[in-house]
Amino acid sequence: MAIIPQSLEEAELEVVEIEVQIEPSLTYSLLPNSIGGKIDGLEAIRQFIAKAIKTARDRFLIYDDQYGCDLESLIGANVTRELLDEEIPRVITEALIYDDRISDVVDFVITNEDDKVFVSFTVLLVNGEQVESEVEL
Repeated sequence: MAIIPQSLEEAELEVVEIEVQIEPSLTYSLLPNSIGGKIDGLEAIRQFIAKAIKTARDRFLIYDDQYGCDLESLIGANVTRELLDEEIPRVITEALIYDDRISDVVDFVITNEDDKVFVSFTVLLVNGEQVESEVEL
């Protein structure tokens, strides 16, 4: 046998199965009336969604470069409504999809009322559940 196999038959391949474990989502509640309170499950995911979208990316040293959202650069920028309708879903998806509990972000609906922009969307979880979310920009 040569150092580099000449064919697949010559190569000895070993199949390794990797089991993915999702870490518990137990965390402290950030609600004002729950000092020291902890949350888990869907409530913790809802809190993560809201906090990740409201936190500006690359602004706070405590977070790595994956955490947060780039919406701040879009809001107030001199861009067309069509560009906002395309970029808002992309930016929100990028802010959430790296979390190992989230498989996809879909069904974006963007509405304007006065000077406010409301974005509603559905977050699909890896366990098959869905979380309906809405943010005001």
